[in-house]
Amino acid sequence: MSRTRNAVVLGTAVLAAAVFAPVAPVVSADSGDADLLNRAQAIFKALPADAGTPDRPLTPARVELGRALFFETRVSTDGRGSCAECHQPSFYGTDALATSIGIRGKDLPRNVPTVFNTALQFLQHYGGNRADVEEQAVKALVSPLAYGNADYAAAEARLRALPYRPMFEAAFPGQSEPVTTENWGLAIGAYERTLITPAPFDRFLKGDTGALDAKAKRGLDKFMTVGCAGCHSGVTVGGQMFQKFGLTQDYWLATGSVEQPLLKGRDKGRFHDTKNEADAFMFKVQQLRNVAVTPPYFHDGSVAKLDDAVRVMAKLQLGRELPDADVADIVAFLESLTGEVPANFATAPLLPVAHRN
Repeated sequence: MSRTRNAVVLGTAVLAAAVFAPVAPVVSADSGDADLLNRAQAIFKALPADAGTPDRPLTPARVELGRALFFETRVSTDGRGSCAECHQPSFYGTDALATSIGIRGKDLPRNVPTVFNTALQFLQHYGGNRADVEEQAVKALVSPLAYGNADYAAAEARLRALPYRPMFEAAFPGQSEPVTTENWGLAIGAYERTLITPAPFDRFLKGDTGALDAKAKRGLDKFMTVGCAGCHSGVTVGGQMFQKFGLTQDYWLATGSVEQPLLKGRDKGRFHDTKNEADAFMFKVQQLRNVAVTPPYFHDGSVAKLDDAVRVMAKLQLGRELPDADVADIVAFLESLTGEVPANFATAPLLPVAHRN
């Protein structure tokens, strides 16, 4: 069984148990901090300093090049498209739209998730059709909705026409031709792997129980006992498995989602990538880090407010109608997942000047 299928089966089992299990009492303020911390540490992990791996090393030269390429527009066919067009510093690495706009103003069917911490997720995109941020960056070059290049050769030609060669040579020393689409992906991936946003919740997980106030602690307790953590767990509080959106009823009945012309009907999630009916309405569980500052919510931005999104998830995934007090506490916990915008993302870099003939 594949790791993705394992994740789906495990997540469904955990959620089923959560729906029918009694809710544990909320921990008391005077004696419960240690217990709450121990329970949280068993489910979640604090963010690392970066998302580098032995196979994806983060050298300063690669990160510097990747940052420039992330903001570079001149490799797109309309001269406007870039990673930063959808993942903007002003909006915590999103574009703040319900559904995004692609090259030449094309309406896209899905909401843009934040780029922060995304390299720590098990796959990329809602349908999980990209293995990592490096593959995502490369394939965007030839996407008719993103950069719009006819093929990788055309993308490389545009890239080589720009004065990036010294930066590529520094980032990939010893290569006879370092200005390639593969290295484009490796460089942008290296940069994205630095976009980590530690938050008050990370301080809590490391033992500082004072990092969360009483309301956020109640919310954390309810987040775990109600069943939210059955899918939203791990270092990114989600992003580690697939799950069907709408376990108790069709999701659009609760979200008000509309049919998408580009998808020829309802968004069926992973099905659009695999064409397997077993994947219909299966989506990658979204990470919840920075969720309080990245509205609107869900794959199509159909819900504007975080408290409403919490109610929708409880209804669709757990079959529960949460009291307003519980919703408010859970929202307070989710707010503790907000980190600072990374300094190397907060402003756009100056890009190499290309003199046109």
